[in-house]
Amino acid sequence: MKILLVDDDAFLRDMYATKFSELNNEIDVAETSEAALAKLRENEYEVVLMDMVMPGMSGVELLKEIKAQSLGGNPACIMLSNQSEEADKQEALGAGAVGYIVKAELIPSEVVEAVHKLVEDNRN
Repeated sequence: MKILLVDDDAFLRDMYATKFSELNNEIDVAETSEAALAKLRENEYEVVLMDMVMPGMSGVELLKEIKAQSLGGNPACIMLSNQSEEADKQEALGAGAVGYIVKAELIPSEVVEAVHKLVEDNRN
């Protein structure tokens, strides 16, 4: 899969990029929503994984922009966040996310598995 990972935390970004790469996923990273939008204007992705809370534009705002501008080849957008409130989940799903993963509830390899399952479920 070709994945864009958007997270302002360099450690998490690098760790998840490594985990996805180990399973032969093509991974691209962006530190900010603005950087993600630039990449999405030039590339197509199967999946965009994004954090909910980032400086500037939030994950939900980024998701709305991706949908409004039809960026990135209509990727499956998944929130990967530590925000675990039901209201956050509903806001993201209501904006068009196909899934919501709480980072703190899974180890990195389980996050990779959850992303693959969400993408597979979304295709069917």
